[in-house]
Amino acid sequence: MDDLFAPPYSAQLLLKRKKIKRELLSQQTDWLDKKIAILGGSTTHDIKDVLELFLLHHGIRAAFYESEYNQYWQDVMFDNEELEHFKPDIVYIHTSNRNITTYPLLTDSKEAVDGLLDATYKHFETMWLMIEKKYSCVIIQNNFDYPFWRLQGNRDTSDYHGRVNFISRLNLLFAEYAQTHSNFFIHDLNYVSASYGLDKWYDPFCWYMYKYALSMEAIPTLCGSLSNIIKSLYGKNKKAFALDLDNTLWGGIVGDDGPENLKIGKETPTGEAYTEFQEYLKTHRQLGVILNVISKNESENAQAGLNHPEMILKPDDFIMIKANWDSKSQNLVDIAHTLSLTPDSFVFVDDNPAEQEIIRQQVKDAAVPEIGEKPEGFIRAIDKRGYFEVTVTSADDASREKMYQENAQRAKAELSFTDYNEYLVSLEMKAEINHFIPTYFGRLAQLSNKSNQFNLTTRRYTQAEIEAISADDSYITLYGKLEDKFGDNGVVSMVIGHQVGDTVDIDLWLMSCRVLKRDMEYVMIDKLVEECLNRGVQRIIGHYYPTAKNAMVREFYEFMGFEKVEEDEKGNTSWKMYIEKYEPQNKVIEVV
Repeated sequence: MDDLFAPPYSAQLLLKRKKIKRELLSQQTDWLDKKIAILGGSTTHDIKDVLELFLLHHGIRAAFYESEYNQYWQDVMFDNEELEHFKPDIVYIHTSNRNITTYPLLTDSKEAVDGLLDATYKHFETMWLMIEKKYSCVIIQNNFDYPFWRLQGNRDTSDYHGRVNFISRLNLLFAEYAQTHSNFFIHDLNYVSASYGLDKWYDPFCWYMYKYALSMEAIPTLCGSLSNIIKSLYGKNKKAFALDLDNTLWGGIVGDDGPENLKIGKETPTGEAYTEFQEYLKTHRQLGVILNVISKNESENAQAGLNHPEMILKPDDFIMIKANWDSKSQNLVDIAHTLSLTPDSFVFVDDNPAEQEIIRQQVKDAAVPEIGEKPEGFIRAIDKRGYFEVTVTSADDASREKMYQENAQRAKAELSFTDYNEYLVSLEMKAEINHFIPTYFGRLAQLSNKSNQFNLTTRRYTQAEIEAISADDSYITLYGKLEDKFGDNGVVSMVIGHQVGDTVDIDLWLMSCRVLKRDMEYVMIDKLVEECLNRGVQRIIGHYYPTAKNAMVREFYEFMGFEKVEEDEKGNTSWKMYIEKYEPQNKVIEVV
């Protein structure tokens, strides 16, 4: 099934969409449910159907609202009871250059063209602001693809009268809006169509006959790109690479050929291909993506290869290096355990199809791209899958690699203690607990969408929702930061509870996997109880909703001193605790 969702996309996604949907729905029950409104400037029915398949593949079960043909603006600007009742989580505006109704004429003055540009931009900005006011939801807006003909030929891009020039300037205005509005995202139709090939992207017959602004064959490419934004918003990105060495990071087998004979560097075409692939991988460190090695090799041979003078990636670029003769699946699981990640956080890159298949079979949901045998194709095979699509960035992203290095140091330090509590004390931990503040809105939204193991309800929040909750006095919001002698873990925990009378009901309680088993939960509940007592609250209600990944917190509330009050046939439980005589539980973390 996975190969259907790897570019170049199969026509089966269109032809057998109903069968594929049934198969996807039968594969799991742990869905993230979201409501998506598609507001089209052209026909969107097949786009909706194929987008649904991609989202199901990412674990997102979507309900859709679809506008009538070319009613995208009217659906927003005028009263629309159906859309208002739908209450979308995401509004996707599917427009294209077909929706630019007026272009400059060669006789227009520069001032007239600038005025037309401003009016065209304002048409969309007015709509975006109305969506924000009415729905407070995520907005995804296509920018504009280039036209399939140019009146002036190459001059169309430099002359301000040209359509290519006009679209380029309009796209820059869209991008500037995105830079200043945290819940607005550009779907880069301009790049997607160019990558696909404009001559194939457009099918004038599809426009004339069905009012589709792109060819039917291009629809899966559009939907795959769009789904990458949506899955990133809801924490479905990967976090790490697990990389083979021989014939993957360099050409040749270091144990047989010797490090001096590896194909690497820019002196040969093959060597340059491997070098560029390494450069590509290294740039991902800027996103906080961590690099690891899993290689069937003697350790000294692997180190000799990694220290080759032409290597772009050096040993220090990797968090963990597993060069041994153990199974690669076990090595991947071991790395994940050491770094407090789940194995499905990894993208496994290996040129050997047999090793690829073993990981697919034994490490569920780890990404295993088929990169082929030629190094010149490696980048494209990985990049078009959108494993690390960026929607929200935070200060934690830049320092994540350092945090995982520090986690590995903590795991090593733990081995020297026989008493776990003594180990915790030795960490010299300090925590900062406070109400949500704007500085951390982006990180909190990111955390709510990425944390799965220690997450009692697995509710997901956009930044807009975080901002709205923070401004509502009926909510108690708490974030927790943790640092110790090895380094600063950043914001690692959050609690959201809403107050009704003398009761606070916990909507969300989660903690990052990077600080599991460090007693951070005790600091959080101590502060939560303190906040509740200050508000005159007498009891706290908590909930646990089981998922495929959060079994570790099934009995969490019992450990915290809550009493179970309800359990249904699906394993959903509710818990309560009266807090009048609550005794603080934190013993090892200093709260600052």
